[in-house]
Amino acid sequence: MSTENLPQSPEQPPRKPRVAVVFGGRSSEHGISVVTAGAVLKAIDRTKYDVLPIGITQDGRWALTADEPERMAIVDRRPPSVDALAESDEGGVILPVDPANREVVYSEPGSVPKALGEVDVVFPVLHGPYGEDGTLQGLLELSGVPYVGSGVLSSAVGQDKEYMKRVFTSFGLGVGPYVVVRPREWERDETAARKRIVDFAGEHGWPLFVKPARAGSSIGITKVDDLSGLDEAIAEAQRHDPKILVEAALRGREIECGVLEFEDGPRASAPAEIPTPEAHAYYDFEAKYIDSTPGIVPAPLTPEETAEVQRLAVEAFEAASCEGLVRADFFLTEDGEFVINEINTMPGFTPISMYPQMWQASGVSYPELVDRLVQAALRRSTGLR
Repeated sequence: MSTENLPQSPEQPPRKPRVAVVFGGRSSEHGISVVTAGAVLKAIDRTKYDVLPIGITQDGRWALTADEPERMAIVDRRPPSVDALAESDEGGVILPVDPANREVVYSEPGSVPKALGEVDVVFPVLHGPYGEDGTLQGLLELSGVPYVGSGVLSSAVGQDKEYMKRVFTSFGLGVGPYVVVRPREWERDETAARKRIVDFAGEHGWPLFVKPARAGSSIGITKVDDLSGLDEAIAEAQRHDPKILVEAALRGREIECGVLEFEDGPRASAPAEIPTPEAHAYYDFEAKYIDSTPGIVPAPLTPEETAEVQRLAVEAFEAASCEGLVRADFFLTEDGEFVINEINTMPGFTPISMYPQMWQASGVSYPELVDRLVQAALRRSTGLR
């Protein structure tokens, strides 16, 4: 659906499309999602769109929040929260479940529910489980409301690092060595599960990266230099996800590339390089969001290397049937080969995040990026496509 095809009353002038920006959520990336929402709310063209901010608290309540992006920032190294922005401690926002009705309702105990108007598109800026992983996308499909970004399957694949790697391998994209330990394996025989990881280290060497299989923003990841740190790393990963992924360290440069859906299909941005932060062992959460370690944009690559990583980024986007946007992360190994590490179907989207910076270097400003994503969502229908 385009902006020109919105339902109109013959007695009224054309109305602007209504965009619900949904943020926060139940994952450990709650705070970063709020920061992202603040940036989107600040950048979205209010002369072109009506905007409705909806926050999801960490316990899962859908809250009506103030449209005050200046309050959605990291202060004193502490990320913001939806609970601090919610207009009520008890009220909840209810999305329609009837595709013929896009009316959003706000309800508080003891009060008459209040209609908030129809929503034409949802811009979900949630990161991690319960938002970026296909769960919210499934709800929006049932509601018949178009939304920014990838669909149910693509979002789920983009969240689960094991199945993401399996999909890439099936399409001929190279991935690094890894081993997965599922929760039932750990519960059935913890000693055998741990031995699988130790054997993997024996084959591929230290250090290893121990990760939650379905988390992002580098949360819960530990670089393990030897056997003594393994148990603590496993426990940290399992705090965020009972399923863990262990990867061998790859020697090479970290290269990222953005993909954006244009009218004629997906295109790749100028790539960026992530140098190893001086104060951090790797590009972890604090390096990304607290200390704002800068990437190098555009990456110092040869024209041939740039063209190759751009081709592979679009290929990864297509392999996972993505829509809207993706950030694809690669290693450029010492022998000159690109190995894909992962994709993010809703990457970090603050103005200092690498995805917007790569598109800024490619001639697409942050406000234009937001607009293109909303327009791409309005062009699509929900359901099978």
